[in-house]
Amino acid sequence: MIVPKLVIGNYEFRWPIVQGAMGVRVSAHPLPATVTNLGGLGTITSLGLGSIDADQETFARVSREALVEEIRKSRDLSYGGTDKPLALNVMGVLSNVNDLVTTAVANGIKIIVYGAGIPSKLPKIVDDDSVMLIPMINSARLATGIIDLWWKFYKRAPDALLLEGPLAGGHLGYTGYQLAHLDECFLEKILQEVVEAVRPYEQMLGRRIPIIAAGGIYTGADAARMLHLGAAGVQLGTRWVVTDECPAAREFKQAYLDARQEDIQIIHSPVGMPGRVIHNSFLEKLAAGEVRKRCPYKCISVCDIRHAGFCIAEALFNAKEGKLDDGLIFAGANVHRVDRIMPAKELMTELVEGIKASPLELPCSV
Repeated sequence: MIVPKLVIGNYEFRWPIVQGAMGVRVSAHPLPATVTNLGGLGTITSLGLGSIDADQETFARVSREALVEEIRKSRDLSYGGTDKPLALNVMGVLSNVNDLVTTAVANGIKIIVYGAGIPSKLPKIVDDDSVMLIPMINSARLATGIIDLWWKFYKRAPDALLLEGPLAGGHLGYTGYQLAHLDECFLEKILQEVVEAVRPYEQMLGRRIPIIAAGGIYTGADAARMLHLGAAGVQLGTRWVVTDECPAAREFKQAYLDARQEDIQIIHSPVGMPGRVIHNSFLEKLAAGEVRKRCPYKCISVCDIRHAGFCIAEALFNAKEGKLDDGLIFAGANVHRVDRIMPAKELMTELVEGIKASPLELPCSV
């Protein structure tokens, strides 16, 4: 297969490969800048950048300052940064989501990916057409609903769509039934439905609405299959964790290396969504009622600590720092396939070569 470039509005990337955002600094600097410098699109996460240093009163300010610092480091060429476009991922359920978006745009971020919520007012918050807006979706119905809503009120359409399938790590936009019946709900099927659903809008707009497929993509062959089905690019998260440039603790990466297929499970997150994790002693303590209930940040607008059972920001940060006995380990469904830690450059080369080696062809519309 000829490897296509990924084009999102005004921005072009050499390879159609996106690094997914992973919260509480798992995908912090230098990972996003490294991926971008390698020809892909690196994504900064806004979740939990400064949480550990905050309380409920200072959370918004500390998060804002931490995001500004993260962008600064990612732009510092003497510090492994990049002068190429970077994306920022935000979660709609964050209590300070609008502040994070405006802060990112004010500090030069040109691509906003919005998940864990419907971005009904995002074009109003970001009225700069040079900033690309990418809603995260899980179905054709949601894709067309967002396009219709934005066009009706703002005369704007998404610059791309990020379709996350049910095999992704972390928070999932699927029901328990769907996750238990993956034979009825799989990425290839949903992707084809979304491609068909957005085609009339593309004709109306006179441009393509690129679809980035995510969730369970592990090899270049997997990526080629998505490109063959009409995706403009693919996003991976789990595989970037086990690169040298990922700032997560060695213990966190070792949990990926040690994971077996039977260790992967679905939990109900305080965010109000299912989440895919690696089973560990923290989950056992949680089940036994041995985890203290507290809400140090009030970072999630829908979180009710009385029912949540634990602070997810704290648990995720503990895991990232290597404190696995008190931490939650998010991972994708293919984490059991991970067998080594490698440089990001080696992973990018492997993925690109895997796409090139595929006998599949791109659709004529590409």
